[in-house]
Formats: sequence, structure tokens, C-alpha cells
Amino acid sequence: MSAADSPSSPPAARPDAYQALRFRDFRLLFFSTLFSVIAEQMLGAAIAWELYARTKNPFDLGLVGLVQIIPVLLLALPAGHIADTADRKRVVVLAMSGLALCSLALAALSWVQGPIVLIYLCILGMGIGRAFQSPAFSALQAQVVPVEAYANAATWQSTAWQLSAILGPALGGLLLALPTGATLVYILSSVTLLGVALALSTIRAQTAAQHAGEPMTMSSMLVGLRFVWQNKIILASISLDMFAVLFGGAVALLPVYASDVLHVGELGYGVMRAAPSIGAVAMAFLIAHMPPMKHAGRALLYAVAGFGVATLVFGVSTFFPLSLAMLVVLGALDNISVVIRSTLLLTRTPDEMRGRVNAVHYVFVGISNELGSFESGTVAALLGSSVASVVFGGFGTLAVVVLIALAFPELRRLGRLVAAPAA
Repeated sequence: MSAADSPSSPPAARPDAYQALRFRDFRLLFFSTLFSVIAEQMLGAAIAWELYARTKNPFDLGLVGLVQIIPVLLLALPAGHIADTADRKRVVVLAMSGLALCSLALAALSWVQGPIVLIYLCILGMGIGRAFQSPAFSALQAQVVPVEAYANAATWQSTAWQLSAILGPALGGLLLALPTGATLVYILSSVTLLGVALALSTIRAQTAAQHAGEPMTMSSMLVGLRFVWQNKIILASISLDMFAVLFGGAVALLPVYASDVLHVGELGYGVMRAAPSIGAVAMAFLIAHMPPMKHAGRALLYAVAGFGVATLVFGVSTFFPLSLAMLVVLGALDNISVVIRSTLLLTRTPDEMRGRVNAVHYVFVGISNELGSFESGTVAALLGSSVASVVFGGFGTLAVVVLIALAFPELRRLGRLVAAPAA
């Protein structure tokens, strides 16, 4: 029997769509992502719904994003250094446990209808936990699969995230409709996050950092930033995502659309929160079973442009099925960006600086998601119209695509997503 006929050597013409899932530790990461994001999506849905129900002010929804981005900006670089010099698994477990405690505190505040300022303090604590969790978790992924499985691992991690982003908001919407409301959501989220922390503690892969003796200096913390700046394709891809989501943050205003524009209540709100992830999961499965992209750069630019168009249509729609369809399209197109960007980070970053590079990436993502929420809420409050805010964001996204395409010709020329020597 030849090597090509061996069961362990599948034909190259038929890529193994489940390659990364064949590794035990990656399966742990996959299911940890699935359940932790279900919990965090439930938390996000409950926080937004409860705040808007109590204040009826879209600015308060935008303020949630601002409060979460503060620890990202302040702690991302030190957190990245810790992810490269400490046990990444331990960092993730401790951060996840901190998120569980903040969720439990939110449950107590919700039960007694505590002060709004204390809710924001818990949100700030969650932001601190995520600032440390994200770089370490992303770097840990590269230690549980071989290099040839990086692209497949990025696709399945995106699938886990998006699948949980379907289940989390839908489950959150159902629970919010119960008499216990947000309180039960917070309690279940806390229990789930603690369970995930315990599961992650059983990972058997070698997770101790190879640079444990490196002191934390300004120069060492800036390694990731310098690396991203020198790698123009990585810089272009995460810049495109940052500015596109900054302007296209329609999801932040979903409570307003569900309550005041489409009039679909809590259950409709939960379905709307889940709709982008339905599209994203469908796209992830499609990517996993397709041959590698031949023109990844152009695919990224077209996907983000389509994201802008779908945002515009959603913004002006008053027909619930059309609005849902546009949210599904938003998720599908955004997932193309996620897979391309994640694969670039995995294949082009040296292991000794993965934590710091992922910390820089998390700053970009945090700015785009959380500051995008703040921008959407603030513009809606200033213009007196959530619809105008979303439409403005759609046009802004299209403008960003044009500017990035012109500023970074390297991105337009990007072909297959294969490992490349790191600069």
C-alpha cells in the first residue's frame, strides 16, 4: 500500500474538514468557546435589555461598550506580555473565573434592582477579565494543533463562537420573558463560566511559556505592536475590521429596533441577536468544506463591502423578515473576515510573541466592537433616531473599504492563506 493510499494520508484533493477537531485538547477549546460564549452572549443580551427597560435611553446602551473598552486599552499590552511569559492555561482559567464572579454580582444587583452605576462597575470587571483572557486563549489555540491545521482550527473556532452566539441570545431572550427576567440569566451564565474554567484546567498540552524569565518592560510589551505595524497584510486586515465594525455597529441598537421600530418584544429581540450568528455558522461550514481561498484579500474586501450594504438595508427596514435576513447576511459576511484574519494571525506570528500580537489584535477588536456600540448609541441620541445612526454606519463602512483597499495594495494581492515567514 502506498503512502497516498494509507488511511492516515487522505487525498490532497479532498481536504479534511474536521482536521483540528481530531485533537483532544482542541476539542476542549472548541466546546469551551461554545459554552463560554453562550454565557457571555446571554449576559450581553440581559444587560442591554435590562438597562434599556430601566432607562429608555439608547445612550446607556452605547455606554456599555465604552465601559468595556477602558480595560482593553489600559491592560491589553500587559496582558499580552503575561500570556507570553506565564502559563497560558492558568491565565485563561483565572480570567474565566473572574467573569463568573462578575456575573454573580450582576444577578444580585438585578434581584434587588440595585444602582445602575454598580451594574456598570460589574461590566468594567468583565472587561478586565476579557482583557487577560483573550490574548492567552488565542495563543493557547496554536499549542493544541499542528501548523497544517491552523486554518481549519480558525474556521472551527469561529464556528463555535458563532454557534454559541445563536444559542446564547435566543436562550437569553426566552429567559428574559420569564418572571425571573435578567436575574436567572446572570446566575446561569455564572455557573456556565465556572464549568468552562474547570474544563479548561484539564487541557494536557504543554502550556508553560518559553520566556518565563523575560521582565515586563515597555519595550517587551510593545513587541506585538511593532510586529503588527511591520506586517502590512495583518495591519490592513485588522484595521479594516476595526473601522468597519466601528461604523457598522447596528447590533448595539437591537433593543431599540425590537422595542420601538419592529415591535417584536423580548422573543423577537432574542431571535434578532441570534440572526447574525446563524449566517456566520452557515458560512463557517461552507468555508470548512471548500478548497482554500485563492484570492483571500479580495474576498475580505468584498465581504466587508457587503457588510456595509446589509447594514444600510437593515437600518431602513421596518419589515421584520427583511430585517432578520439582513442580520443573517451581516453575520455570514463578517465570518469571512473573522476566518481570514484569524488564519493570518496563526500562520504569520512566531509562537514567542503570540500573546502580545493577539493582545494588539484584541485592542483592535475591542475598539471596533465596544467603541462601535458607543458610537451607535451616541449618534442615535444626538440625531434622535436609531435608524439614522445605523444608516450613517453603513455608509461609513463602505467608505472604509475603499480607503483600506487604496492604502494597502498588499491586501488586494493576498492569495492563499498559507504559512509565511514572519517579518
